[in-house]
Amino acid sequence: MAITAQEAQAVFSRADCLFDNQAVQAAIDKMANNIGDALADKDPLVICVMSGGLIATSELMKRFTFSLELDYAHASRYGNATVGDTLHWYVKPHKTLKNRTLLIVDDILDVGQTLHEIVEYCKAEGAKTVYTAALVDKLHNRKQGLLKADFTGLEVPDRYVFGYGMDYKNYLRNASGIYAASKEDE
Repeated sequence: MAITAQEAQAVFSRADCLFDNQAVQAAIDKMANNIGDALADKDPLVICVMSGGLIATSELMKRFTFSLELDYAHASRYGNATVGDTLHWYVKPHKTLKNRTLLIVDDILDVGQTLHEIVEYCKAEGAKTVYTAALVDKLHNRKQGLLKADFTGLEVPDRYVFGYGMDYKNYLRNASGIYAASKEDE
C-alpha cells in the first residue's frame, strides 16, 4: 500500500530511535575494520544490494583503504510490500564473478532468504569465496537460508525498522539513524 510523504513524516515522528547517527557510524567503523582485516589482500569485488544496501555500501567504501572493485545487484522479495515471497531479479551483477572473492553488502538480514539466494547465484557463477555484510541483523527465530552475515553492524529487535537505507513503504531510507516504527504503524 502506497503512502504519501506526509504520512511517512507522521510515521517518523512516532518512531522509536534504536540507534542514533553516532552509534550507527561507530558500528560501520567496526564493520569496515573487520572487513579490512579479512579482505584487504584479496582484491574483492564489492556488490551492493540495491536499494537498501546503498547507504551501508557507501559508508563502508569511504572507510576501506584497500583496492577493490564495485558492482551492484538489484533483487528483492518485497517490491513495494512489507512481506515477500519469490526473489525477483531486476539487475544481476555486471562484472565477471568467476574466481573472484566477493563481498555482498545489504541493509538488513531479516529472514535471510534474499541474501541467501544472491549468494547462491554468485557461487553458481563461479565465485571463489563469497562474504556477506549486513548493517543490521534482526533478532528473531524465523530465519531461513542465510542465518548470519559474515559481518554485521548492529542487532535490532523484531520490529519494523527503517533508516540508513532501510525503508518504510519506500520512504525514510534517508533517516540518519535506525528507527523502529510504532506498533500502530507496523
